[in-house]
Amino acid sequence: MLAKMTVKNQITLPKAVASSFAGVEYFDVSSDGTSITLRPLRPSRAEEVQEKLERLGITEQDIEDAIKWARGQA
Repeated sequence: MLAKMTVKNQITLPKAVASSFAGVEYFDVSSDGTSITLRPLRPSRAEEVQEKLERLGITEQDIEDAIKWARGQA
């Protein structure tokens, strides 16, 4: 497969390659001087937890209340 670099240093990945990385927005880019390597970056574990809490409707106040309860301060 070929990919062409534009005058703005942009490269479009072929669909066959990009489709293997559905949901990936960022890639870690490295080079050894003769080749370019792209490694997909997934959201951090902290971001995954924050997103799940948001989906469940758990607020910061809920977490503070749970901590107080667990520490016997409620």
